[in-house]
Amino acid sequence: MNPADELIRLYAKQLKIPTFAEYQEILRQANPSATFPDLLLELMKAETLSRQENQNKRRLKAAGFPYLKTLEEFDCTQLNDAVSPLFLQELASCQFIQNRQNIVMIGNPGRGKTHLSIALGLKACTQGYRVLFKNAATLSTELCEAKDNYHLGKLERTLAKANLLILDELSYLSFNRHQSELLFKVISDRSEKSSTIVTTNLPFSKWTDLFENTTMVAALIDRLTYRSHVLDMNGDSYRLKATLQSMS
Repeated sequence: MNPADELIRLYAKQLKIPTFAEYQEILRQANPSATFPDLLLELMKAETLSRQENQNKRRLKAAGFPYLKTLEEFDCTQLNDAVSPLFLQELASCQFIQNRQNIVMIGNPGRGKTHLSIALGLKACTQGYRVLFKNAATLSTELCEAKDNYHLGKLERTLAKANLLILDELSYLSFNRHQSELLFKVISDRSEKSSTIVTTNLPFSKWTDLFENTTMVAALIDRLTYRSHVLDMNGDSYRLKATLQSMS
């Protein structure tokens, strides 16, 4: 490596523009008639793309998805008429986040609610939104532990910063009064400020079975559904159908 290249790498590192150190690759790909401004523009484009990719990787890591599932992998043909593929594409535009709207997915197990919520979360990440994925029972435990350890405010601020909070599986475990009130506060504080996706197996009429503090269930549902989308995803289980097909 000649002295000039060494200095270029040094300055690129100090200025935090690492792509500029790879200028020779841009030169190899450039048109022989390219001018200096043309080459500089290509370097700037490469640096911008690199930063966008790195930012997206950081957002994906921070989101805490249990696994990655895309909308393209989602079998829209299994949906009932209440949720059309066209409507899913509309949700995938993430306009609902821009509009600070929520999504509540209600359906029996194996209907792809978690898959769809993750897929929408991935779309949001790629569009620059901050996303957090949380299992509802796990989050309730985290909130209680944070309060007991005197750092509840820090956790609540982290949750509040998310443009999209995904609360998965709000249905399998019931919550005591303490957990109910902490979850209610998280959802209430987000109302009309940012978006929340909730997946659940239970219709709203059964939510009183989940929360010990039943007096706040109506207020919780009201905040979640105001100016929002409620998706009826009931039907035959995808997982059961796939298992039966593999056995036939």
